[in-house]
Amino acid sequence: MTELLFNDDAYLKSCEAQVSGINERGGIVLDRTVFYATSGGQPGDNGKLVLADGREVIIATTVKGDAPGEIVHVPAPEQELPQPGESITAVIDWERRLKLMKMHTACHLVTVACPYPITGASVGEETSRVDFDIPQPPTKEELTAVLNEMIAAGHPVTTKWISEAELDANPGLVKSKNVRPPRGTGRVRLVLIGEDGALDSQPCGGTHVASTSEIGKLVVTKIENKGRENRRIRFAFS
Repeated sequence: MTELLFNDDAYLKSCEAQVSGINERGGIVLDRTVFYATSGGQPGDNGKLVLADGREVIIATTVKGDAPGEIVHVPAPEQELPQPGESITAVIDWERRLKLMKMHTACHLVTVACPYPITGASVGEETSRVDFDIPQPPTKEELTAVLNEMIAAGHPVTTKWISEAELDANPGLVKSKNVRPPRGTGRVRLVLIGEDGALDSQPCGGTHVASTSEIGKLVVTKIENKGRENRRIRFAFS
């Protein structure tokens, strides 16, 4: 398994690591990483791996591997790959990651402002969306006002781990209608907004800012009808 350093500190921009292997598609597996792999609507990180001799391997994206807990760093075309056992420094594109952290945290706030079953989500650098099973959502103006009020309040955003048994005992923590948190490790990571999760608490493996105030102002740009009771809420930095 790859040690996922962003689980405990999403603000790490780089780390020292060792190449565990190269898969059959040329993907690079490290023993530890700060790169987030595509999952839960959040795209994988890009950046670079710096080798001991100063050479750089550009990483185009990051995905989950075939083995449980394995993270694969996908190099851009025509990169000279490192060798298994080599020591490297993994460096993410921090500016892009920070935008995604803000947007992913904002997605959580949208689920607070619109407390209905989630049917889909997509996190982007400038715009994002969350889909809900709801016949009639609030207006764009109402949602924008509620979101910016929560952002301005500066609620702390923290994480904690609970057992799978604790999650089973509290099924209301899962807001998604169709997707359940991955199981098999014995524990689940919760993202809490507000003191002790007073505002929101839900399973999530993504990266988030430490305070809602870091998000900045948002605007709900569009609410789309995607089915009889499925509504897509789009929002962006304002």
